[in-house]
Amino acid sequence: MNRRGFLAQLAAATATPRPNVLFIAVDDLRPEFGAYGAPFVLTPNLDRLAHSSVVFERAYCQSALCNPSRSSMLTGLRPDTLKVWDLQTDFRIHNPGAITLPQHFREQGYQTIGSGKIFHNIFPDPPSWSEEIRIPGYPFDPDAVYRSPSELVKIEAAKQQIIERGQQKRHMDRYNEWYLKSSATEAPDVPDSAYFDGAQTDIAVSKLKQLQSSNKPFFYGIGYYRPHLPFNAPKRYWDLYDRSKLPLASNPNPPVGVPLMANNRNRELRGYKDFTSAPTPDQGPLTEAQARLLRHGYFASVSYIDAQIGRLLNQIDSNTIVVLWGDHGYKLGEHRAWGKMTNFEIDTRVPLMIRSPRLKPHRFRGLVESIDIYPTLCALAGLTTPKDLEGLNLLNHSQGKPAAFSQYLRDGIWTAPDGNPYMGYTIRTATHRYVEWRTWPAKQLAATELYNEKQDPRETINIAPRNPGLSNNLARQLRQQFNLA
Repeated sequence: MNRRGFLAQLAAATATPRPNVLFIAVDDLRPEFGAYGAPFVLTPNLDRLAHSSVVFERAYCQSALCNPSRSSMLTGLRPDTLKVWDLQTDFRIHNPGAITLPQHFREQGYQTIGSGKIFHNIFPDPPSWSEEIRIPGYPFDPDAVYRSPSELVKIEAAKQQIIERGQQKRHMDRYNEWYLKSSATEAPDVPDSAYFDGAQTDIAVSKLKQLQSSNKPFFYGIGYYRPHLPFNAPKRYWDLYDRSKLPLASNPNPPVGVPLMANNRNRELRGYKDFTSAPTPDQGPLTEAQARLLRHGYFASVSYIDAQIGRLLNQIDSNTIVVLWGDHGYKLGEHRAWGKMTNFEIDTRVPLMIRSPRLKPHRFRGLVESIDIYPTLCALAGLTTPKDLEGLNLLNHSQGKPAAFSQYLRDGIWTAPDGNPYMGYTIRTATHRYVEWRTWPAKQLAATELYNEKQDPRETINIAPRNPGLSNNLARQLRQQFNLA
């Protein structure tokens, strides 16, 4: 669609009543399901949404980690501006006056309702919401919830050990529940509402019915935890797949010539009791049986969330804008790794779909970034846009952007070989990805990566050493963006 077409749609947006907004965030959802060319992943509702949406085929997050990615998208500011690079920093520490996306809609007269994981798990943000829904029977951060009797027995035993050691305060407060994480997967025969995501959908369906009858426009933000680990979903979703027929990763080895700090260390997966001895990528792969189990659990979890999204879509009218966004990608054996936390394509590329009565459904192939969602959604809703946002209104950029930028801070505990922290900065153009790894916080150049995304889209060979000219050209653009010497 040309720019004139986008602007004509924008003009139409200002002549109609304010639209409602349904904002759906899905944790760890990589762009691999029917709408993104993977029909073996069964997502009829996401595919239904795609048919009536603008599907962004090359959208990129600003960091492949929950907190910096979500903070960046929801404020329209990059991680370096926010000084948020990890899971522990509340974006309001350094930016107390930041106006978030839902907060801006609230200040413009919208009812704003938040449920589930919109901001990072441990950080509620009261200024953003007229109402923040709590799900009865669940802690504020219901990350690892188990329903299988065998898993509950294991968890109770772990609790008793903690009590016997007198470590309740350290291990059993609501922010440290990961100490009680059990297995990485489970498939009990339970209803959808037995888990948090199904339970919050029950409430959302009822709430959306109520909001639809209100004369005040609403912004409803709902954040789903699955398919984040543990891959726990009702048995019926596991039964959709034949584990033996699921494809394995097509690029199961680390890139040739990759610096060790570039890959993650399977940190998240190794936090579960049945994978504590899993090898790191430099040590070797998981067994095929382990890989198939995890991929099965991931895709079952995606199908479970797809069913919940279908229930939401059934409750909204044609005057509701729908945004479906994943906070980062996810490795399922690619580069011999599991999880996010890298600057590879598989981690930084995200699903993004926007449905609006003012937009013609189509596939958008230009480069876009998560920080562009905020100003674009303001434009679609006919709202003014805060002046300090670092993203772009995509309605005015029909070809997308010349480059997308991401970054990831590799902390010292999980960095090989020397145990020191590094920040990885990356630029993604239409044809290449270039990465610089720099010591942190001194920012001294330590290693580089370059991948030809046209010839090597799975990023199997680091070609930086034999392409100094191209590397230097991309380095100039990257350093200008991130203010690097």
